[in-house]
Amino acid sequence: MVQARGGHSRAQPPAPLPLRAAMTQLPPDQAPAKKHVRLQERRGSNVALMLDVRSLGTVEPICSVRTPQEVTLHFLRTAGRPLTRRALQHQPPSPKQLEEEFLKIPSNFVSPEDLDIPGHASKDRYKTILPNPQSRVCLGRGQSREDGDYINANYIRGYGGKDKAYIATQGPMPNTVSDFWEMVWQEETSLIVMLTQLREGKEKCVHYWPTEEGTYGPFRIQVQDVRERPEYAVRQLTIQHQEERRSVKHILFSAWPDHQTPESAGPLLRLVAEVEDSPETAANTGPIVVHCSAGIGRTGCFIATRIGCQQLKALGEVDILGIVCQLRLDRGGMIQTAEQYEFLHHTLALYAAQLPEEPSP
Repeated sequence: MVQARGGHSRAQPPAPLPLRAAMTQLPPDQAPAKKHVRLQERRGSNVALMLDVRSLGTVEPICSVRTPQEVTLHFLRTAGRPLTRRALQHQPPSPKQLEEEFLKIPSNFVSPEDLDIPGHASKDRYKTILPNPQSRVCLGRGQSREDGDYINANYIRGYGGKDKAYIATQGPMPNTVSDFWEMVWQEETSLIVMLTQLREGKEKCVHYWPTEEGTYGPFRIQVQDVRERPEYAVRQLTIQHQEERRSVKHILFSAWPDHQTPESAGPLLRLVAEVEDSPETAANTGPIVVHCSAGIGRTGCFIATRIGCQQLKALGEVDILGIVCQLRLDRGGMIQTAEQYEFLHHTLALYAAQLPEEPSP
């Protein structure tokens, strides 16, 4: 017994058994049931906080916050606004609506820090207009090149998402002319569309083809024929590498001011028709190489116009917003200005008006 404060006696509790001894006091079949472990006990209360997860039903997983690049790619992959032939001609979006729509489209430009290719800057006409890495053209596929595989060019999908229907590239520079012809040869291109003058205040593109015959790196180029059209010139070339010779058609469309639009849509539609009707297009060999100076503005307008014409002819409607988004996924900045975006709508409306009448329902 222990004398407690206030004179009362209190029984001395038995000394605790060692842990191992305590565990052996009862046989396993007589051991007390294991106490249920609660999530949390409230202080000063015998009420336990229990969580029954079955009552929560199906819980959506928590999504991580998207990065700016993920937001850009999601927009470009999902945005669209199909227009019927009738709507395009008789109820087109206003210039203000088109400008607002155009300004919402992410440019998807590549920053120089994201293009980890040593020495590429010496081969870029414009330092901020670079090829998107996932779709860029690489030279010397299957073989090593002393100066690397770089060229400022991207594969571009065509109508229906056709892979590598086009190559969008910058106007060749003095030190990239042989690279340009190597790309044409490597990709088995049989049609080149050029949408710039050589000079527009300053140099926009070098004269990369001969007057009659010339050598560019390991390639020998000869001009076989020249046909002058009111808005463009068509040259039939042969390109020779070692003992092999191929034919290449070169179309020079020079009536299109940089960062602007042609005075009318007719010449551009005639250019599209020239490409559409070319045997080189029907042969369906390599990608059509398209370039202006930077390879995004006029180049983007031409490719978007042709895809839009194909949509209208096949489906009776066109998704111009979706076309531009697809182009920018492949090469950043395609279609440079709101004015070009509006001109694209105007051109396709004119094309829709030229199609045969739709059958009455």
